Amino acid sequence: MYPRKDSNPGTSMFSLLNDSYIDHQRIIIVGAGFGGLLNAVRLLQTGNFGPKDILFLDAASGFGGTWCWNEYPGLMCDIESYIYMPLLEETGYMPSHKYVSGVEIKEHVYRIVRMYGLYHRALLCTSVNSLVWDEDEMNWTVKAVQHRHQGIFPLTFTADFVILTANPVSIPKLPNIDGISDFQGKKFHMERWDYKVTGGSADLPVLQKLRDKKVAIIGTGATAVQVVPHLAEWSQKLYVFQRTPSAVDRRDNCPTDAQWWAETVSQGPGWQTKRMENFNDFVSNAPNLPDVDLVNDEWSRAHSYSALFGGPQNRNPGYLKEMEMVDLLRQDKIRNRVSQVVERKKTADLLKPWYSGWCKRPCFHDEYLQAFNNPNVELIDTNGKGVVCVTQKGVVTNQIEYEVDVLIFATGNNVTDRKTPDARSDMFISGRGQKSMRMAWRDGVATLHGLTTRGFPNLFFPGPNQAGITANYTYFLDQMAQHVAYIISSATKEQGPYKVTVEPSIEGQEAWSREVMMRADGLAGMANCAPGYFNMEEDFDQSKVPEEVLKAARAKHWGEGVMDWVKILEDWREKGGMKGLEVKRLKKIITNE
Repeated sequence: MYPRKDSNPGTSMFSLLNDSYIDHQRIIIVGAGFGGLLNAVRLLQTGNFGPKDILFLDAASGFGGTWCWNEYPGLMCDIESYIYMPLLEETGYMPSHKYVSGVEIKEHVYRIVRMYGLYHRALLCTSVNSLVWDEDEMNWTVKAVQHRHQGIFPLTFTADFVILTANPVSIPKLPNIDGISDFQGKKFHMERWDYKVTGGSADLPVLQKLRDKKVAIIGTGATAVQVVPHLAEWSQKLYVFQRTPSAVDRRDNCPTDAQWWAETVSQGPGWQTKRMENFNDFVSNAPNLPDVDLVNDEWSRAHSYSALFGGPQNRNPGYLKEMEMVDLLRQDKIRNRVSQVVERKKTADLLKPWYSGWCKRPCFHDEYLQAFNNPNVELIDTNGKGVVCVTQKGVVTNQIEYEVDVLIFATGNNVTDRKTPDARSDMFISGRGQKSMRMAWRDGVATLHGLTTRGFPNLFFPGPNQAGITANYTYFLDQMAQHVAYIISSATKEQGPYKVTVEPSIEGQEAWSREVMMRADGLAGMANCAPGYFNMEEDFDQSKVPEEVLKAARAKHWGEGVMDWVKILEDWREKGGMKGLEVKRLKKIITNE
């Protein structure tokens, strides 16, 4: 849907595949971002697999996932880089700043790729259309298309195991606004930034082509917050169209001191995991917080976000009321900051978040609010209604047409309407008995540990339903990757020449689903969120039919927080036996290996 302009299979080992080529792979990983790379690395670390056992398929033209697709000015991680960038301990890399740029993150992606010998194990510019389980051959048939300069070429593979890691935040969402196609100027989604229109590059975002342009950006979420200061600096006139103000706190970025890093941060085996889990404890508001907040930023001080992510205290009587008071103080501080920074009172008032902090992704930036003091920047608030329409010349809202030369959509991603792993991966999946995943989950989500579901053997996916989540997404991805690597490695360790299938038992996934439902009340803080993160939570809270309430409760993430979920997974692996999974070694001799 959003092909890259520089689409090129590059140095991929399969760039010269014939159209009819059918190749068998031991493990196919769909997605070559951090999720895909972590799954590959953890599989390699078991000692039972080598790089040649793994093949990545990714629609992008390079490794990195979101960090490959996104190249807009100001792109940075909003989680501390010391915990967000995975495998720092293994690679020995020291990030340049507490929060690093997208360019530096992409460089780290390739550092991991080279270190683990994965560079030639990817088929890029390749979109997977379907996965179909072949019961006779006991493997997956993977249908894909590769975009090359010469055209689009169909490809077919078979695979013993498939791991889905593609993230829906890589799929831009255009708003449902009348007249978008009528606009006669330049337009693009900011997550497919067009430097031919603006000038500059991801490495040097000097947007000199906007000096004489009137620019409109629709949206004021987490991505817009990063790019607005750059547009304000270079545009002749900038209109920022806002439906809902973001809660923008301080970021306080700073360079990494090499001596401090060596003597304090990167000390001892497992230092990065310990730092990650220290952050998780503070965000989930653990009852016995560590003495030291290692990350010590506005994220780790946002204890009220446990209402969103879940936490060990969430189900306690009165806890939600307590967090509402904590959150009120935090939001008041953010509103006061707006008043202090933004000089025009009317604009400042419109930029103040009025909702519970956990209802929308928080933002952290030190130049966004200041941009509204520029005389060329104008905030157009739509009073929660959004833009009315787009015309040939510009944008209409509040019965006023704003004529512009460039229209930029900062309207997020297709996340909330993608409720099953196949939808999130933008493909069709058919399991045993030709049942689609959407049909299998018609009566409710059913998984074991949030990563595999019955009827779809040897298929794994990264939650988030029925799994533990946290603000630091790479920690969650790594925990998933370690668990999947353990399962696949254990199942195939004594495989011999026979095929192996792994899937949850009926009892196993129903028992897990009941545990998820029991903890759904720990996420009651999402009940009245409008705006809010997820449609499923709104369904859960607004449903009046008991069956629908229970169905929505099954779709929740782990209500007692990510660290409780991780502890359950670790104990499960420690006990051995893979309770809740059916592992079958079948008398189908492996061929073409």
